[in-house]
Amino acid sequence: MSAIELTAWLSAGYAVVLLLCAYGIDLLARRAHTANDEQQTQGFVFHEDHDAWLCPEDQWLWPQSFDPDNRVMRYRGKPSVCNACPVKDSCTSSDDGRELGRTVDSWPSSESARFHRGIACSVTVLAVLWPVVSSVTVEHLASQILLLGTALVMAIAALPLWSHLRRSPVDPEGVLFKSLDENLEDRARAVETLDRRRTSYASDRRPAAVPVPLDLGRTRYASERRSTTENA
Repeated sequence: MSAIELTAWLSAGYAVVLLLCAYGIDLLARRAHTANDEQQTQGFVFHEDHDAWLCPEDQWLWPQSFDPDNRVMRYRGKPSVCNACPVKDSCTSSDDGRELGRTVDSWPSSESARFHRGIACSVTVLAVLWPVVSSVTVEHLASQILLLGTALVMAIAALPLWSHLRRSPVDPEGVLFKSLDENLEDRARAVETLDRRRTSYASDRRPAAVPVPLDLGRTRYASERRSTTENA
């Protein structure tokens, strides 16, 4: 132990501190991401068996589209239900229904999450290179073994942060996907259906029958009866 130089101990300790900083950056970014998601979905409960969100007013938000760039599944409530909801003003300002998103991949899945993970991985690179470079500057063999061993331990400990590079993205096959034009057409149909429901309760498949006024029916019946009596 006496053959190990002080510089070697300091370099090894600095590498450990860098690794801890890398995990700290990733942990803080994950907590911030989780807190943001919880704020966006406050009061909503996701049911995996239904693949849908249940809002505080006991209404369902069903999957509508998939964003392949951000790997986010979009869920939306029915416009006719959301627009008639008593708490709509405090829930959403959109007339197309409340929308929620859910990432289909594990952390880190979004662009911002991968950005922070990249920063953490860069710090781990420095944590590995620092003792390696320092091993060249020391004189004793024991110091070199300590520094190279520290670099190896740092590389192994940093592997979980690099694991997202080995993960293959989730296959979107079978996931409901709708283009922008299809979403606009669905919204237009929903608005048209809502207008019909507000104006008439008649069937959408056949025109409503024109009601016959009661006075006109009585006049017609009296005329037919008078004609029958005269003929007799």
